[in-house]
Amino acid sequence: MENMRYEYPATRPVTQRAHVGVVGSGDLEVLLSPSPGAHAEVVVRTSVDGYGHVWKSVLDRFFQRYDGAAKFELNDFGATPGVVMLRLTEAVEASEGATS
Repeated sequence: MENMRYEYPATRPVTQRAHVGVVGSGDLEVLLSPSPGAHAEVVVRTSVDGYGHVWKSVLDRFFQRYDGAAKFELNDFGATPGVVMLRLTEAVEASEGATS
């Protein structure tokens, strides 16, 4: 089990929580909640050790486009980078859709 933490600058406040995905074989659960600061915080808990460089690359790419001040908790059970991007995008859409 590996735990990682990343932080990214953010300019837009997030007001709604979101929960997408499940922790299961090859999948990923994402919990999104508002952040009190002007940053996005990502905590990754994964069953697969030794892939920190891949996580950083995927998250760097995601946060080049996303500027929400939110806390992301990612609970992973072997998700591929494509699934990670999908779940992050779904969480953001669910959070933004909750206010519409």
